[in-house]
Amino acid sequence: SDINVLVTCAVKEVTEHRMLSKIKRYSREKPLVVAGCLPKTSKNLIESFSPNSSLMGPQSLDKTLQVVGASLQGQKVVALEDSMSTKVNLPRLRLNPVVSIIEISSGCLSECSFCQTKLAKGTLRSYRIGEIVRQMEDDVAANCKEIWLTSTDNGCYGMDLKTDLVDLLENCSNIEGNYKIRVGMMNPMYVPRFLDKLISLYRNNDRIFKFLHMPVQSGSERILRKMKRGHTARIFLDVVKELREKIPEITIATDIITEFPSESENDFEETLSLVEESQPDVINSSKYSPRPGTVASKYPKINTAIVKERSTRLHDTIKKTLMSRNRIWHGWRGEILVDEILENNKIQGRNYAYKPVIVDLQGNQKFASKQLLGHYLSVKVEKVSKYSLLGELMS
Repeated sequence: SDINVLVTCAVKEVTEHRMLSKIKRYSREKPLVVAGCLPKTSKNLIESFSPNSSLMGPQSLDKTLQVVGASLQGQKVVALEDSMSTKVNLPRLRLNPVVSIIEISSGCLSECSFCQTKLAKGTLRSYRIGEIVRQMEDDVAANCKEIWLTSTDNGCYGMDLKTDLVDLLENCSNIEGNYKIRVGMMNPMYVPRFLDKLISLYRNNDRIFKFLHMPVQSGSERILRKMKRGHTARIFLDVVKELREKIPEITIATDIITEFPSESENDFEETLSLVEESQPDVINSSKYSPRPGTVASKYPKINTAIVKERSTRLHDTIKKTLMSRNRIWHGWRGEILVDEILENNKIQGRNYAYKPVIVDLQGNQKFASKQLLGHYLSVKVEKVSKYSLLGELMS
């Protein structure tokens, strides 16, 4: 390449370290543009590693050609100002031709004490339903089968436009074509305002995966207040209970942060209890890491030995929970949408609840795995693991 463009993330300390390592490596021999959240939150840090690299913020996409052009001429450009342009209806190249990723809004309404994303992306700015529908129409016409509607927080989508996520989903799912929509992350406090409508839509619309990602972060009400999450553990549990009652097979994903500053043994036990009671299908767990500029970065850390011991206990609980939920699908027969080609002639597909089903094509000479991407296959789940279902072709 003539130039390197590195789009960065600043959500965790370990991610930041990985980004900084790439910045050092990619700036040695040719011009470098560092884009995304890290330049907005840690400009001086980037420049200490690569003083000549150009910088772009997460809302500076319309400056890309200007910044790249100047960088190729040996000039440094810093474009960190927020633009009013949206990130829909732009030309794109896809790593996976089956998956369309559509951002429906930028920023959020939360004030979480540990999160740098708000510092980088600012407050909520929802994109208009018509713009999103046009993008999706183009992607479906380009033969995309999985449409991911994503943002910092899908739950507050439309609150600045006097609409909501369900209105958007109704419009998007009316588009003609053979596809399924995956709804992205939403914070628990916004879900009750449209939960009844959302459940009705999920139950009556086959074009939407029965999947919901709702991060709870902790089972302790005290820690949630310290995190400034804006919701309670009870809100999360009530939503999960309602969803499971009306759509028992729905896949519920959540996120948990352990070892948040001042987390006591009792706080941690409440998190374990919440996991056991709510039984999420997907649990993304991470250890707390302080992010510069956030309120929580000033709090004292928990002892390393305690961190290690609690992490082990949490992961043991998570493994049991995931296995328990996956056993429900043993023996299931139905269609999967193939969305990934794995190694050793294996493929992965998603069923209607967005559960990953892995199929081994070894010995089945009728199929070349690459030809199956984007196709529907009839399978039977013969085995289950903690993280996936293992299926066989029915025909």
